[in-house]
Amino acid sequence: MNSSESEFYIKIRKDVKHWLINHADKENNWSEYVLAAPDLFHLLYKLSIDKRVPSNKKVKLLAGIAYFISPIDLLPEAFLGPVGYLDDIAVAAYILNDVINEIDPQIVRSHWAGDSDILDLIKTILANADNMIGSRLWKKLKKRF
Repeated sequence: MNSSESEFYIKIRKDVKHWLINHADKENNWSEYVLAAPDLFHLLYKLSIDKRVPSNKKVKLLAGIAYFISPIDLLPEAFLGPVGYLDDIAVAAYILNDVINEIDPQIVRSHWAGDSDILDLIKTILANADNMIGSRLWKKLKKRF
């Protein structure tokens, strides 16, 4: 990871940790996904530099990284805090699902730093994306990627 990606990864982890501490007493249906945000970002990056991933998939992975990093997205973290990562998480899952359909899933698993099974997490995020970010927003995002 270059220094800007590393700094962004650290920022996401710090934001998520702070958010969880401050919202520990509140019920949040999406906290599991918010916790996965730094690891999903890390996975997008690792796959984008893996020689076993085809170039056309790397373009999508880089678009996902850019969406994560961009301060301008449909659910801005600057206003919503880590809950604003939900759209980034849905986009990452959408892109990763596309990548997994073309490469050996073990390549994806080899780069996964999270606790849960990445393939199950992707399926779960995609199954819940409509509820997580709203169906209109989700349709818009899928058209972009």
